[in-house]
Amino acid sequence: MAAKPDSSFFAYTAATLVFLIFSSVLLANCEEATEEERHILFIAGAPSHGFGNHEHLGGSTLLAATIEEAAVGARTTVVTGWPEDPTIFDDVHSVVIYSNGGPGHPIMDHLDDFREVMDRGVGFVTLHYAVEVPPGEAGDLFLEWQGGYFETHWSVNPFWTSNITEYPDHPITNGVGEISIRDEWYFHMRFAEIDGQLTPILTDLPPEETLTTRDDGPHSNNPHVREAVLENEEPQHIAWAYERPNGGRSFGFTGGHYHWNWGHNEFRRVVANAIAWTAEVEIPENGLQFSPITALELAQMTDDPIPEDWDDQEIQNMLDEANN
Repeated sequence: MAAKPDSSFFAYTAATLVFLIFSSVLLANCEEATEEERHILFIAGAPSHGFGNHEHLGGSTLLAATIEEAAVGARTTVVTGWPEDPTIFDDVHSVVIYSNGGPGHPIMDHLDDFREVMDRGVGFVTLHYAVEVPPGEAGDLFLEWQGGYFETHWSVNPFWTSNITEYPDHPITNGVGEISIRDEWYFHMRFAEIDGQLTPILTDLPPEETLTTRDDGPHSNNPHVREAVLENEEPQHIAWAYERPNGGRSFGFTGGHYHWNWGHNEFRRVVANAIAWTAEVEIPENGLQFSPITALELAQMTDDPIPEDWDDQEIQNMLDEANN
């Protein structure tokens, strides 16, 4: 059974205090940045999958607070839904979208306007379901803007446990340790065959059961992915960096279904590093540093109320094991 929270969040931990201080300003317009600061805009999608899953606002707010706490020369703004005022994009250095995808992706009604943002060389990040847009115009633009995307009837979205211990030499991987964690890791992405530098950041070979127990469908299985994974045993890229020909930097990350995984320090570090990198922030050799967060604190950041029978201890044990 989940422990009852104290009457004040401020009784929890220093990490919660940091989160509360930052979150009070992240959901509103930030003050003017200094000349050196880079501005990162988070666009959080609506609730969709119930308590502890696809917590777009909570995850975005935590990642924004993580970057602010790391004090690497970036300020952040978090908004829910597509911004009504287009001038918010005028001074941004990177845009992060954490939302549902497909035909309901929040970018779908704004492709032409966002093309102007991308043409300026602004950074671009999509997290989890937000890596998916429909094939055609949107898919072609995502190939141009971030080097790859989830394409239906080509890519798949099973739940499985990653086991990532080796990384490329890239600023995004600075200070990142092993990431072994269960998530809805998408794979067999559609990657670009155009100019630009694409660097796989997280790569693993999914287990056979991710395909052998699933029927063919737009997200579940297809002959192309079976050939690649089951027959050819091709490692799959589940997160990647892309440097666009115009100098813009992008990052696609397929994990992020479970809200609790943001409590895994290395999971959160690689994404925070990547977001800051897309804004052209210099990443420290040991990566962005931040305070850990507990399962109960993460639960306070969800859109849905905490169920009365929810037990935080199992999740906390998972986080303790991963972080130790």
